Amino acid sequence: MSKNTDHHFEAIVIGAGMSGSFAAKELCDGGVKTLLLERGRNVEHIKDYPTTNWQPWEFSHRGQVPSEVRKENPVISRCYAFREDAMHFFVKDKEHPYIQDKPFDWIRGYQVGGKSIMWARQVQRWSNYDFEGPDRDGFAVDWPIRYEDLADWYTHVEQFIGVSGNKDGLDTLPDGDFLKAWEMNCVEHHFKDVVRQHYNDRHVIYGRTAHITEERPIFKKQGRTLCQSRRICQRGCPYGGYFNANSTLIPWALNTGNLTLRPNSIVHSIIYDDQLNKATGVRVIDVATKETTEYFADIIFVNAATMNTNLILLNSTSRRFPDGLGNDSGLLGKYVAFHNYRGKISAIHEGHTWQTTEGKKPTNSYIPRFRNVYRQETDFLRGYASGFGAGRMRPMNTEGFGEILRMNLLATEEDGTWRVNSHMMGETIPKETNFVSLDHDQLDQWGMPKLKIDIDYDDNDEKMLQDFFEQFTEMYEKAGFKNIKTRDTKQAPGLDIHEMGGVRMGRDPKTSLLNKWNQLHSCPNVFVTDGACMTSVSTQNPSLTFMALTARAAHRALELKKKQEI
Repeated sequence: MSKNTDHHFEAIVIGAGMSGSFAAKELCDGGVKTLLLERGRNVEHIKDYPTTNWQPWEFSHRGQVPSEVRKENPVISRCYAFREDAMHFFVKDKEHPYIQDKPFDWIRGYQVGGKSIMWARQVQRWSNYDFEGPDRDGFAVDWPIRYEDLADWYTHVEQFIGVSGNKDGLDTLPDGDFLKAWEMNCVEHHFKDVVRQHYNDRHVIYGRTAHITEERPIFKKQGRTLCQSRRICQRGCPYGGYFNANSTLIPWALNTGNLTLRPNSIVHSIIYDDQLNKATGVRVIDVATKETTEYFADIIFVNAATMNTNLILLNSTSRRFPDGLGNDSGLLGKYVAFHNYRGKISAIHEGHTWQTTEGKKPTNSYIPRFRNVYRQETDFLRGYASGFGAGRMRPMNTEGFGEILRMNLLATEEDGTWRVNSHMMGETIPKETNFVSLDHDQLDQWGMPKLKIDIDYDDNDEKMLQDFFEQFTEMYEKAGFKNIKTRDTKQAPGLDIHEMGGVRMGRDPKTSLLNKWNQLHSCPNVFVTDGACMTSVSTQNPSLTFMALTARAAHRALELKKKQEI
């Protein structure tokens, strides 16, 4: 097509979620005319947060999901944030089916902003213990980068999105550019002190979270203000107090005049030109009309979220790449990993009866990984991080009906016992047997092959789970907690919402698909910077690392474009 048509851009970004929108923002800041494609509907900040200011009594089911909706959506109903106030932001099971060779709960949000609207907002940097893990411990392949390669980009992202945290001085969890933190409550402080007294390698810290707690000029320029501690973030925040792509990245990119946003656009595949030896564009299916349109650019970023990024690349076949774009190694779709969230532990604390809490805060405490960090000390590889929360439960007398019930509720004056809990965030080991593929015999309503997911736990995960129970039971006992209960949720992979891999980074094109700049080894004008690019998964929440990798890769693309090397 003639290059003077409106189908030609300098860059195309696939996926308007957290990482894709960051790519678009960086490219637009660099003066690059960019097309941002999103398969879901448009969601504009504030305007499209319908429930953000509703009171509990304004919901037809008081916030609960009706039983018929749960029955029709057994997968998405397992997600903690799938409630009446936010269920309109989640993909319904029947609308976008996939194939589970083994049980996998694929949690999705198809709209502009993606899952950045409903995410849990926990942000921790990786350390060199994480990037060096595969090489040191003999699994997967060595990362082609180290912490020093990302340190400045972590700062770049933190300064733009706003991160509340403390300077903890831990080599396992590098400090960042933080805004002031909320205060821990008295029981969290108690547990922190006990852990400090009994362990040299374990730390209870404030959970770093993407919320604005201080005014800065950059936030004012974004049109955002301080977090109000409402704890209903999954509805979308009218203050912009927490970070999502809708309140920050997308408006910022649009204001440059360089962004074209096209929602309701399902990317079928990436176009590869055998004569030019490069990708030249994308094929897009209109959600409503199902018509196919082609768009062209010299730079392509694939940020459709881990599973869909794998799907698009696997579906992008040509004479040069019959098994998927960039798939010379045959590894595309393989070595997918996730976080093991099956372990839970709870207890009661009978102390601090003279103290309680006032107000809310959007985060709990965090315990960075302490197993197998400095040496191999267990019969499993790697380790786990954990959350820790404490709150005082108010006993309520709910007996009776009508006036009797009202009087019983009002008669409750004393606060009850403190309850404490932790959950495990275990690192799973990428394996070739954990993979995704396409079923070309089963097509969705747009003619796209359905994704087949074949992912499961292994013996390493089971051993790690038991170690979590043992170690946290010991820590809870040292803190004097009572009625300690452990629970294996038996949940399927995927409910952690941290799936990663399939298009992993590495040094050798024979054992990886992406180089150190997130470019496909054999098609370097295509960048992959969402969760699909991850070589291993560490224990930290991954979103901050996705964005740091994206910003770094986008600036690399700008450099190569300036040199006319891409």
